[in-house]
Amino acid sequence: MKPMTRFLAFFLGATLLLTGCTLAPEYTRPEPPVPAAWPEGPAYKEGAAATGAAMADLPWKEFFIDEQLRQLIALALENNRDLRVAALNIERSRAQYQIRRADLFPHVDANAVGNAFRASEDLSRTGESETTHEYTVGLGVSAYELDLFGRVRSLRDQALEEYLATGQARRSVQISLVAEVAVNYLTLAADRERLQLARETLASQQASYQLTKSRFEAGVASALDLHQAQTSVEAARVDIARYTGLAAQDENALTLVVGSPVPPELLPSALSDTLTSLKEVPPGLPSEVLLRRPDILQAENLLQGANANIGAARAAFFPRITLNSTVGYSSDELSGLFTSGASVWTFSPRITLPIFNAGSLRAGLKVAEVDRDIAVARYEKAIQTAFREVADALAQRGTIDEQLAAQQSLTDATAESYRLSQARYEKGVDSYLNVLDSQRSLYGAQQGLITARLTRLTNLATLYKVLGGGWTTEETVAAN
Repeated sequence: MKPMTRFLAFFLGATLLLTGCTLAPEYTRPEPPVPAAWPEGPAYKEGAAATGAAMADLPWKEFFIDEQLRQLIALALENNRDLRVAALNIERSRAQYQIRRADLFPHVDANAVGNAFRASEDLSRTGESETTHEYTVGLGVSAYELDLFGRVRSLRDQALEEYLATGQARRSVQISLVAEVAVNYLTLAADRERLQLARETLASQQASYQLTKSRFEAGVASALDLHQAQTSVEAARVDIARYTGLAAQDENALTLVVGSPVPPELLPSALSDTLTSLKEVPPGLPSEVLLRRPDILQAENLLQGANANIGAARAAFFPRITLNSTVGYSSDELSGLFTSGASVWTFSPRITLPIFNAGSLRAGLKVAEVDRDIAVARYEKAIQTAFREVADALAQRGTIDEQLAAQQSLTDATAESYRLSQARYEKGVDSYLNVLDSQRSLYGAQQGLITARLTRLTNLATLYKVLGGGWTTEETVAAN
C-alpha cells in the first residue's frame, strides 16, 4: 500500500499547489445614494438625529420593557413559522455552499471490479474456447478540475455570499417579527380600551336616557329630547359590537404572529396600561444605521455574490484541465491480487480549450456583468428605501408628542363642556341637543386620545424596526 499512499499524497499536493486566484473584479462598496444626515424641519424633533446607542446593539429585551410583551415576543421567536422558514433557508444555503466548496478538492472513490469472459473457439488464439478472469481493486479520482483560473473558487465565493445573505434575511425577519408582535399587542390593547370606553359610554347614555324618559313622562322633556337620547344609546351599542369584533380579530392576528395560542394572562387589558412599554432611543447617524440594517447587508452580500460570479464567467474563456486517475491492483486470480507485481495505475489528464461556441461564453459574461449591475441598483434602492422609512418614522416622532398633548387638552376641555351642558340641561337652561353634542364631542375626543397614544407607541416599535432592531450575542450564536 505504500506506493498507493505516496501517489495519492503527491497527487493531492500537486493539485492544491496548481490552483490559482480568481478573475473576479475587485469589489468596491457603492457610495450610499442618500444624504449624510436625517432630514430637518418643523416635522422633526430638534436633536433627534444626535448620535446615540446604536439600535442594532440594543437587545430587544432592553427596548421592550413591558413584561407581558416580552413573553409574547419570546413565544413568537420560538414558534413563528416565517422565522422557522428563514432559519431553514440558512441551513439549505449552508449545504449549497459546502457543495461548492467540496468541488475545490478531488473526490476519491474506492472500487472493486471482478470480470469473467469466455471466448469462443473461433475467437480464441489457441483454437479452443477459454475463460478469462480479471479482478481489480483500487482508488480513483474522476473528472477533477484543476482550478487554475479560479472558476470553481468564484462559484464557491458566490455560494458563500448567498449563504451569508440568508443569515441577514433571518435577522431581518426576526426584527420585523418582534416589531409586528409589539404593534399587534398595542393594537389589541387600544381596541380593548376603545371597547371599554364604548361600554362606559353606553352605561352613561342609558342612565341619561332613563332620566330623559322620566322627564318626558312628567311632561318636562320633549319627544325630541327622548329620541335624541335614544340615538346616543344606539350609537354606543353599535361601537360596542364593532370594537368587540375588532378586538377578536386583533387577538387572532396576535395568535398568528406568535405561532401558538396566546395565554390569556399575557393579553393586554387597556392601552393606558402599556404607555411605558417601550424605550426611547436616539436614532444615530445614517452612515451608522443604514449600513448595519440586515436587509441592506443582505443586498450587499448578494451584490458581492454577483461580483464573484463574473470571475466564473471570465474563467470559462480559458482552458479547463480535468484529471482522471486510478491506482490499485489487478490480477487474473484473487490469490494474486495483492502481490507486488499486481500493482496498476492510470493517469488521464484532459484539456478543453473553447474555440467556437457561437458567442455563448461572451453572452454568459455579459449576463454576469448585468446581474452585478442589477445587484448594485437593488443595493442602492435598499438604502434609499431604508432612509425614507427612517425619515418617515422620525417625522411622525417629531410631531406625535405635540399631537398627543393637544389631544389631551381637547379631551379635558370637551369633558368640562359635557359636564356644564349636562348641568344646564338638568336645570332647564339648555335643550338636550347641547348635551348630545357635548357628549359626542367628548366620546370622539376620548377615542382620538386612544388613537394618538397608539400612534406614539407604534411609532417607537416602527423606529425599532427601521433602525435595525437588536441582535444579542446569544441569539447570534443560536442562529449559527
